[in-house]
Amino acid sequence: MKAKPLPEREVVTQLPPKLMFLMDLHPYKVAYGGRHGLKTRSYCIALLNLAATQKLRILCCREVMNSIKDSVHEELKTLIENLGLQSFYRVLDNQIRGKNGSTFIFAGLHGASATSIKSYGNIDIAWVEEAQTVAKRSWDLLIPTVRAENSEIWVSFNPDMDSDDTWKRWVEHPPPGSVVVKMGWQDAEELGWFPANENIKRLHCQQYEPDDYDNIWEGRPRTVVAGAIYTREILAMVEDQRIRPTPYDPRLPVHRVWDLGWNDAMSIIMVQKTTPTTVAIINYREDSGRRYDDLIEEMKGLRYRWGWDYMPHDAEQHHPTSGTNARKLLTKLGCHVKIIPRSDPEARIRAARMMFPRVYIDDTDRKADSGYLGGARLLECLKRYKRNVPKTTEEPMSPVHDAASHAADAFGALAEIVDQIRNETERPPPPPVPKFRSTVRRTGMLG
Repeated sequence: MKAKPLPEREVVTQLPPKLMFLMDLHPYKVAYGGRHGLKTRSYCIALLNLAATQKLRILCCREVMNSIKDSVHEELKTLIENLGLQSFYRVLDNQIRGKNGSTFIFAGLHGASATSIKSYGNIDIAWVEEAQTVAKRSWDLLIPTVRAENSEIWVSFNPDMDSDDTWKRWVEHPPPGSVVVKMGWQDAEELGWFPANENIKRLHCQQYEPDDYDNIWEGRPRTVVAGAIYTREILAMVEDQRIRPTPYDPRLPVHRVWDLGWNDAMSIIMVQKTTPTTVAIINYREDSGRRYDDLIEEMKGLRYRWGWDYMPHDAEQHHPTSGTNARKLLTKLGCHVKIIPRSDPEARIRAARMMFPRVYIDDTDRKADSGYLGGARLLECLKRYKRNVPKTTEEPMSPVHDAASHAADAFGALAEIVDQIRNETERPPPPPVPKFRSTVRRTGMLG
């Protein structure tokens, strides 16, 4: 016996009142919040209902989709069965089709080319699920592509970092015409849809994982990534208001601290000692595949008064083809180079923790200026610098080597030599008084 489809209104009433706006026409619809906020299920119900009443082409996407299992395909399939809509919708391996010509397609945005994204130009609704992971590049490609008449972009996510592009784009600065709603476990509880076993998990997290609770269950974005090495130090900087515009002081030299790289990121921290105990990071540069002479020439455009260049020990390693090294190259370019003695990541982390209370970081975001990212990018890397935690042992190991580690290594190197950095106005400590041995010959005579 064939299952009969539920009447249209019966499907709609299963939406939470706060999400009834999904049934109306808005260019941007956004729902965010913590765990069990009814977002994914409600979006599926609304889309199935809308696609049953009018012919729609719906793109269900996320940043990474390695297979159809990574999509909401299974969620839609289950709801089609639960709502008795099997006679209307045909569920295929990679698509879902309605009798009226409506189609659900599924795709990942990461790595997609501009050409492949343009193929979505005839989309009526683009639903971006788990949007917290979507990169700025993906948004910049997708949004202008969904431009059919009365087309919409639906966004649903559990926030991760307050610096993520998704959070800034859709919550802090949503575009005109957006409807933005926060959903949480409280909404499910109010409707009687919050299972008791889920509440047990919530209360356990609140008691034993308080640092994660606000993000996981209350839907508040993190200031630092989960498990970050410098969590307490960065939170202290925020509380002390030491992350703020920190302009260049022309009275003082600017010193550069390098972490070398070629194919991956070369990081350069630009710092001033504003007092003997205060460190002001005024700028930051990150690049790859650039020659030293190009970088130095380009940095002259900043019109800083340059001090010392502090480079890691591998700056003295000779390249087998060129027969020279980074230290010699910078010295020939007129730089005053000092080498930072070799150490290990744990030593740098210890030194960095000691230095943090003395540091001010300029939070100006200079992405528009070629290559110069200000302290905002450095701070973002410090927020994301974390340790490897194998699933087998769940014990923190060495720091992860990723896009954040180069900047963090440079910061740690700065911490190791910060007390060696001196301005011309600082009087160095007096040298120790040498102890001389007597050289008077014993001749038996006086005078």
